[in-house]
Amino acid sequence: MSDIWNDPAVAPERRADDLLRRLSVEEKIHQLGSYWMRDESQKAPAPSPTEGEPNPTHDVAPMESDFAKTRLTWEESIAHGLGQLTRVFGSDPVSVPEGVAKLVSLHHQVLRHAPYAIPALPHEECLTGFTALGATVYPAAIAWAAAWRPELVEEMANAIGSDLRAVGVYQGLAPLLDVVRDYRWGRVEETCGEDPYLVGTTGTAYVRGLQSAGVIATPKHFVAYPASRAGRNHAPVPMGRRELEEYMLPSFEMAVREGGAHSIMNSYADIDGEPPAASRRLLTEVLRERWGFTGTVVSDYWAIPFLHSMHRVAPDLTHAGALALRAGMDVELPEFAAYSHLAQAIDAGLVTEAELDRAVRRVLVQKIECGLLDPQWSPEVSADAQRDLDSPRNRAIARRMAEESVILLKNDGALPLSPARRVAVIGPSWGEARSFMGCYSFPNHVLARDGGKATGLAIKGLGDAFREYFDAEPSFVRGTGFTEGTDQGIAQAAKEAAAADVAIVTVGDIAGMFGTGTSGEGCDVVDLGLPGRQGELLNAVLNTGTPVVLVLITGRPYALGEYADRCSAILQAFMPGVEGADAITGVISGRLNPSGRLPIAIPATRGGQPGTYLVPPLGWISDGISNLDPRPLYPFGYGLSFTEFALTDARISAPQMVPDGSVEYSVTATNIGERAGADVVQLYLSDPWAEVVRPLKQLIGYKKVDLASGESVRLTFTVHADRCSFIGRDYNRIVEPGEIQLAAGHSSEHRLPALSVEIVGERRIVPEGRVLVTPVRVEHL
Repeated sequence: MSDIWNDPAVAPERRADDLLRRLSVEEKIHQLGSYWMRDESQKAPAPSPTEGEPNPTHDVAPMESDFAKTRLTWEESIAHGLGQLTRVFGSDPVSVPEGVAKLVSLHHQVLRHAPYAIPALPHEECLTGFTALGATVYPAAIAWAAAWRPELVEEMANAIGSDLRAVGVYQGLAPLLDVVRDYRWGRVEETCGEDPYLVGTTGTAYVRGLQSAGVIATPKHFVAYPASRAGRNHAPVPMGRRELEEYMLPSFEMAVREGGAHSIMNSYADIDGEPPAASRRLLTEVLRERWGFTGTVVSDYWAIPFLHSMHRVAPDLTHAGALALRAGMDVELPEFAAYSHLAQAIDAGLVTEAELDRAVRRVLVQKIECGLLDPQWSPEVSADAQRDLDSPRNRAIARRMAEESVILLKNDGALPLSPARRVAVIGPSWGEARSFMGCYSFPNHVLARDGGKATGLAIKGLGDAFREYFDAEPSFVRGTGFTEGTDQGIAQAAKEAAAADVAIVTVGDIAGMFGTGTSGEGCDVVDLGLPGRQGELLNAVLNTGTPVVLVLITGRPYALGEYADRCSAILQAFMPGVEGADAITGVISGRLNPSGRLPIAIPATRGGQPGTYLVPPLGWISDGISNLDPRPLYPFGYGLSFTEFALTDARISAPQMVPDGSVEYSVTATNIGERAGADVVQLYLSDPWAEVVRPLKQLIGYKKVDLASGESVRLTFTVHADRCSFIGRDYNRIVEPGEIQLAAGHSSEHRLPALSVEIVGERRIVPEGRVLVTPVRVEHL
């Protein structure tokens, strides 16, 4: 007869309670720790970088090398068991059989020391797919949002989760639910854009997909990480409570309430002087007491020691660990540091054993829910050493995501481009397939550390895709690198362009870590000009008079105002992954009808618009007040097609609604062009008068619809009054009586005339559990 804790028929909470009472203080503490077994030799000094590319030598986590000098040994970490195993597959180039063998070996070592043979829970990074050697690299998160199709994101996340779970991984550290506030921030590529609703719906779809495969999703970084001063990584966030509630928290609330997220990771940056890792207000009051979150909170790597070393709110690691545990932080990643001092913290009265038990219970419940404490579980049974991490299914999903995310920003008739044209292909991106991938893809995150260009899997470059399409061999010249270049290289590019019928200029980013790339974690920029000398290259080609098709393969938006008028066509591809070359070529050739829309605006000037579209009148154009025009060149939600769509016959179901009621807004979308395509119908809310300053417009609903030539559909958005709520003067969330305006459109700046709805009744304080989504019905006409 099994004990309660070991009985799968008993509720996880009862099993956890039974096991918890059997554990000593040291055994409990070790359930909150982790260990990162990595090969330090992989970070030997790299050879000199190729001309035009940043030096690839880098840590894969902030200050990794510094913390490695003082960490506990493996033997010390597992002496009384262990909470988590950090990135067994994602730290060094190991094959699936090697990774599984390593994981099984580590499990057995932990089990020999752990009380009641409690296994450690392995976690991995998985933002652009499983960060492992040979695993499919999907488009970056900013590209998911550019596709505006959450159901495809959910399908992708299920595929990622299925691979993770197959090799014995139970937690994935994704998605990012950070809402971009400054485009200069290096991690824009990892986000789903600048709008809370788009970020929330896209990220929540990822949470559902990953967890449907049996893997714990970990939305991050809670909270306000992307709103740091000047877009600098980890910099302080000067944000008030109202802005935090309106723009930063909703995406996480949606992931918890609608997606059922089982874990959350904190942000590094302090908010008005309070680091989230030490914030009881955020980790307990908001997350658990208000939203009902029941999962685990895990620290971003070394965020708890940062309370001592960087934030300086704790005099030593003992105090730092106590601050985090009391705030509601459950697990310390990536390895034991501050939490190894928790026994001393208890003895000193800095934290209680009851507070320790609270965190340990959550960890045990989660391990039980994963099946790790069931009698039949074993390390060998849990992992498939023959798993194909780059399967045909994965590739098909990656291809669809890439195809749906490419955005056509301008086309004066140059596209589609005939295969008979004489083409010059110019710029650094056509010859570097790694430009298709984000900073947390295995090729850029790990393989790039040795200075090479290995990818670990088959990836077609843009040059090869162009060779396959055009009848004559294009002329290829880089002109510049991503960050450097010479006058001679630019002159050679201009010469090749002048001799061609059309110049395809491929510019953009190469992702890296902590300054080793032009985009990625710690790769922030001072302004939004194209990196290095790529702007000079583009100007030189434009000055030849040869028609230019500009292809941007980037992780952030760059200012195009000085170039756009002279380009014949412009394509924006946000790091489109391993299938990116065929997706981009498919649009250029006309094989694909582009359906991507901007999840983030494209600025006109390099420094005039570091913010987003979510601004009040004084944040927008203000004649007679400021000489700076912050309006973007191409607005949020914008994108063209090879066909044309019309929105007509907009109506509301009633002219009034009560403060807890709803109204329906309906509109007809018609493909009035000559070929099939996909339209993204967006619904915006405006609040003309309110008791506090409100944004001029805000996205509250959207739907991507596939339409044949001549086809029409009727879309009906159900808008609950909660979707009109905001944080009032008293800091309560309220629905205020008065006029609201609803307008469908094809971008934030291309909307139908607004229809007014009067909210009638008393000012209503909105309770927790508000309506977070706007359902859409689609009727084919």
